[in-house]
Amino acid sequence: MSWNPALEPGNPDDVGADAIETLIIPRSRDIGGFEVRRALPSPQRQMVGPFIFFDQAGPAELLTGQGIDVRPHPHTGLGTVTYLFRGDFHHRDSTGADQVIRPGELNWMVAGRGVSHSERTTAAARSEPNSLFGIQTWVALPESHEEMAPTFEHHGKQALPVLEDKGVSLRLILGKAYGQEAPATLFSETFYADVHLAGGSRLPLPDNHEDRGIYIVKGSISVAGQDFQAPQMMVFRPGDRITVVAGEGGARLMILGGATLSGPRYIWWNFVASSEERIERAKAEWRAQNWGQGLFDLPVNDRDEFIPLPD
Repeated sequence: MSWNPALEPGNPDDVGADAIETLIIPRSRDIGGFEVRRALPSPQRQMVGPFIFFDQAGPAELLTGQGIDVRPHPHTGLGTVTYLFRGDFHHRDSTGADQVIRPGELNWMVAGRGVSHSERTTAAARSEPNSLFGIQTWVALPESHEEMAPTFEHHGKQALPVLEDKGVSLRLILGKAYGQEAPATLFSETFYADVHLAGGSRLPLPDNHEDRGIYIVKGSISVAGQDFQAPQMMVFRPGDRITVVAGEGGARLMILGGATLSGPRYIWWNFVASSEERIERAKAEWRAQNWGQGLFDLPVNDRDEFIPLPD
């Protein structure tokens, strides 16, 4: 699929440095023997469009027999987006979904009023040395959909639109951008894409979204004459026409954004909500462990353990 010919790359230096509204240096977090780099939420900014959580997992190299085991845990008020560069995850959730995800594919789980899920390295991958590298992000739901029934969608690599031209290769994961639309069901204006840039190539950001951000996974880019290295996230001022240029060694980016929601969100552990009352309700329900009787059940075929509510 060719690059949208209507895009005009322009001159990246035409935009002033003040077009970068927020610059975020991800913090390292241990999530139980495995380190992630967390860009959102940050002290500088809670959200980029509807994106309220953004973790880089890995790159990690694992020995034979080793793997990642994220035990069953709950979510409310958000959609989880799992996207891998290397490795695999076996996703199971309380909607009945049972799906292995591999690089370039999309797992999109909408928690709504309440869901639980687990993510584990497959037995096949553990049978030999394996690796994991990917991005886990959450999209906060608009108030109109916070109480919806949970859903799950998987979209294979071939289902996600790809744009290629002049050193740029872009896979659209969620939403609408550059005249294309990804297949996942969304509930607010959103875009999210995986971008490879050859050295010196240019990428214009979509200019039809209110909030726009870039996370540098690998390499470096220049914006308005300033150089930025991985791993950093930058969020841009609405309305400016932004073009970035890759450094000599190229870059891999995740670009993300969309419309801001109607108000801020409360976030506590794995729960997101527009009100503190919804957070407190979710805490009480998970603590009660009344599986299948209230907001939460445990995933099908993964019911022997779960992550308890934090103290």
